[in-house]
Amino acid sequence: MDHTSPSTPDTRTGTPAGTRTDITTDIGRGLLAGKAAFITGAGRGIGAAAARLFAREGARVLLAARTEAQLKAVTEEIRAAGGTADYVLCDLADAADVRAAVDRAVDLYGRLDVAFNNGATITPPGPLDQVREADFDHLYAVNLRGPWLAMAAEIAAIRATAGTGAIVNNSSVGSLMANPELPAYGAMKRAVNSLTESAAVTYGPEGIRVNAIAPGGTLTEMIRTWEAHSPGLVERLTANTPLRRAAGPDEIAEAAAWLLSDRASYVTGTVLRVDGGARA
Repeated sequence: MDHTSPSTPDTRTGTPAGTRTDITTDIGRGLLAGKAAFITGAGRGIGAAAARLFAREGARVLLAARTEAQLKAVTEEIRAAGGTADYVLCDLADAADVRAAVDRAVDLYGRLDVAFNNGATITPPGPLDQVREADFDHLYAVNLRGPWLAMAAEIAAIRATAGTGAIVNNSSVGSLMANPELPAYGAMKRAVNSLTESAAVTYGPEGIRVNAIAPGGTLTEMIRTWEAHSPGLVERLTANTPLRRAAGPDEIAEAAAWLLSDRASYVTGTVLRVDGGARA
């Protein structure tokens, strides 16, 4: 990231210092080349797609989730393709687990540059008055408290090692509107948006960018579980999407990779919709 003041002109070109005028130095370099990346919920779905993509783009990745078999499979796949990857077991509802997982990234790679807080849990769809208290508490622990814990640990690790860096939180397009089928889930994700914006303002002066993505309907195990409880859910989501299809996990991962990369060096505090136009 270029920290030169944008008001200081380049005396040779008359353009603001730090303005990219020649991209030839980027040829042959991955979007995340040289970066150490930490990814939660990385055993399947969007998190696994992100781990594969980040590694292809040159990052050394640490995958975190609760299910070792899934983590091991994705890690071995990345290594077989020539990437650098490892994994750590982590329950996002456990503060000690979260801090230890972030510390593991620094132990492995000597630094932390970027993090994708993707891990989340679900509960059955239904109106607000039918959400069980235990389910609400579990959503809070994993989907809101978990990203908060992770961000705090990641910011400390970035500060202590790379100095500057970027964090992306995985939110949901359902956080941007009324969400009668998933009211508690939507509420937690909307709170994640607020944490994202607050962190961006707080840590921007240090060169730490914080953004979120808000995926629309995406073909993951989570949405298939919701579909089982609420038949026709995917069809309804697709009908309200101008592209008339659901996203693949890889498409969501691409947005996260860009926000974490230096190509997005002037983007912070945004919640980027990746929803096929559903909220247009």
